[in-house]
Amino acid sequence: MYAAATESLIKQASEIKEEELQRFCGRIFKLLHTKDVSGDTVDSLQRLNLIVSATKYARELPSDLVRKLQTVLRSSSCPEQLQVLSSSIVRESSPPSVHSLCSDPSHDSRTFSHVASVVLTQAGNKEDVMPLCHHLLKSLESRLSDGQIPRHALPVLSKMSTVYPEILTDDEVNLVSRKLVDWLRYASMQQGASMSSGGFFSGPRTRQPAPLTEVDGVVTGDFFTVLCLGQSYTEDQWMNMYTFSMIKSWLLTYDTDGTTNTEPDDRSEVDSSVMSMVSATSSSSRLLPPKERLREKAFEYCQRLIEQSDRKALKKTDTELQKACIVESVSVMDIICGEDPSYVYRAFPCIKALYGRLNGDLAYARALLPIAQFYLNHSEIAAVDSEAVFCQLFSHCPAEQFNEPMLAFEFVQFCLLNASVLQDRVTNYRQSFPNLLKFLAWNSSGLIAEFVELLPSLIAPDTAIELLHTILDLPCLAAALDLQQRSACYQASDRTAWDQQGAKVAACLDAFRQPSYRGLFLYILRPEAGTGDTIDRLKMLHEILADMAESPRVVRCAQVVPVLLHVYFNTVTQKADEKMMNQLLLVLLERSSQLYNIKTFNVEVQKVFSTHLQALCKLHPPLIVDQSREILELASSPANIYSKEDFYTHVVWVIGEYLSVSYDPRCTVERITSFFESLEAVLFEITQVRQSASPPSFSPRLITVLMTTLAKLATRSQDLIPRVSLCLSKMRTFACSAIVMTCYSEEDTEEIITRAHELINLLKLPNVAQFVLAPSAGGDGPRWHRDTNASLPQGMRAVSGLLHRHSSSLPT
Repeated sequence: MYAAATESLIKQASEIKEEELQRFCGRIFKLLHTKDVSGDTVDSLQRLNLIVSATKYARELPSDLVRKLQTVLRSSSCPEQLQVLSSSIVRESSPPSVHSLCSDPSHDSRTFSHVASVVLTQAGNKEDVMPLCHHLLKSLESRLSDGQIPRHALPVLSKMSTVYPEILTDDEVNLVSRKLVDWLRYASMQQGASMSSGGFFSGPRTRQPAPLTEVDGVVTGDFFTVLCLGQSYTEDQWMNMYTFSMIKSWLLTYDTDGTTNTEPDDRSEVDSSVMSMVSATSSSSRLLPPKERLREKAFEYCQRLIEQSDRKALKKTDTELQKACIVESVSVMDIICGEDPSYVYRAFPCIKALYGRLNGDLAYARALLPIAQFYLNHSEIAAVDSEAVFCQLFSHCPAEQFNEPMLAFEFVQFCLLNASVLQDRVTNYRQSFPNLLKFLAWNSSGLIAEFVELLPSLIAPDTAIELLHTILDLPCLAAALDLQQRSACYQASDRTAWDQQGAKVAACLDAFRQPSYRGLFLYILRPEAGTGDTIDRLKMLHEILADMAESPRVVRCAQVVPVLLHVYFNTVTQKADEKMMNQLLLVLLERSSQLYNIKTFNVEVQKVFSTHLQALCKLHPPLIVDQSREILELASSPANIYSKEDFYTHVVWVIGEYLSVSYDPRCTVERITSFFESLEAVLFEITQVRQSASPPSFSPRLITVLMTTLAKLATRSQDLIPRVSLCLSKMRTFACSAIVMTCYSEEDTEEIITRAHELINLLKLPNVAQFVLAPSAGGDGPRWHRDTNASLPQGMRAVSGLLHRHSSSLPT
């Protein structure tokens, strides 16, 4: 979210009128024709950049201004700030500038990169970027002086080849591959020349180039890599760094056997002093085709980086660079091994040693993900056991570094990318969902989309019920993780620091450290599934964490639970058997009254429960009889109306809909009568009209559902019809009472009275009533509504006639 001031500026920019924009553009056009660049010019261009960027569509600018901006963009003599602003404005505006900018690409490297950014953004197809591509390839073939295109060409080439991979022919791919090999493997070993002052009476002199060093300060003895340090770098060393930054995308795009050119590669033009350091194996690799040779040199480069990453860096920034190089190197080696399995046997000793060195070091947790990816892709080929790698990955990383947002995102992306393989080959993947959900509990707003996609892969028959409880307890997990973090930061003896957290948080921290509550928190923070579906003292846990219910992190986490519940039920109901259906229904009935008390959380979750209660009973109607004791216990308690009215209403509805012998032969008269008497008592209690009675706090919808359900049950046991008719006849008295009239609108009371009279009239013809209120299971099929010989249309006509004859008894 933006700050309020920023939001205001963006809104003003997006809502600027066309006439005002045209006047503003005319002013900028005049400013750009002045010889001196003023602060007013820069400020005006920045404002125009905001205007064209603030809308989703391209703003149309005057053609003369666009041409002037293109001129500024292509002028190497213009200040770079103006070029950057011009490039950004032209990219976001219309008309497109692709063809005019491609007509004569600049040879200046800085200008070329700005022009290329516009062309690649506005290009509609590969033909639009073809002139730029030819110019770029021509510059790579020629020997240009320092400061010209090559250094800036590689990022452009990488972007172009990623978006339009077919833009390069096989010969052009081989050309680029040769150049990449030279830059990657044969960069000079001395630092770049730097200028120093020769004193007051002498001009500047050039220092002798110093040798490069490793991150630990030792002089570099092998070939140059991005982990070789110096005060300044030569052009070929810069090209080495650019090459390594794009080698991964290049290999993914073009490193395929189907298009490899088999012609031998020519000897690269490198300095003889550099060639003297190249090994014999490197010289023999010169006989390989260009792509395979690039593969070989990239592999050697990555091995060297992994060796260099073992050195103790003198600076923290170099340590971070080592981590990044490990991630990139392992990823590149993974790609190479995927293209040529013969590299797997060369790579695994290096990868295993690297894993042994990094395993257990939390600072390198992100580097474990590409290593795990390598094991997942290649351990079967090399006959290497990978179980320990994934056990470590899923048990320790989420539990100990759930609060690292970048690791969380990359970890979840790793799971998404490999979900199907992880389900089949990694035994503890599905067991680790309590740990994986810690990422979501802590970073809920940033990871909800990823977990919506990931959740189905975590559902297994043996842990599905535990996963449901865990999703429902996700806000509790967020609160527990918060307390765990705070407890680690503040010692129990430091009461001042504890009190600074606020009285409510301090009380929760005290509870978190109480030995008597340790079991509750150990369960909610458990690393893997299998210790039980839920805990008996869940209500106690909710009471302990009550003061954390208003925490922003807990509230945000609670907002994602209904979304996950929909995904969970939509997935599990597709493959659940009868046993699991019964377990799911029991969880719905049990947990509808055992939820963490967060504002609107209970209501939202119960709405989800209501929706999927209907779906479960529709899929398997015998659930009503299977769980009749639990359903009857819930339905017979009026207290449930006031705590979970929506869910209670749906429970009553499914009783009336599916408690029928047509769905389950176990629906005996005794069972139907038992349900009827319980619901009758509830309806009688909540519709009593007494002077001391409080106004009804439930909706009229509940009354109509209860009346309809009682009528449905009475049609299935016709001895109950007189009782339900008597009960329905009292609804007018209830609806017209003064206390009810103050709560319900006229439409609501009329709906109650009308429904009661309709049901009374239907029950006068029990057989018709049974047909209308409880149609057969196929009653929703098209035939029952289209075929005039079918019984449903006849029945509806009979009911219409019945209601018409008794219309005098209906309210006006």
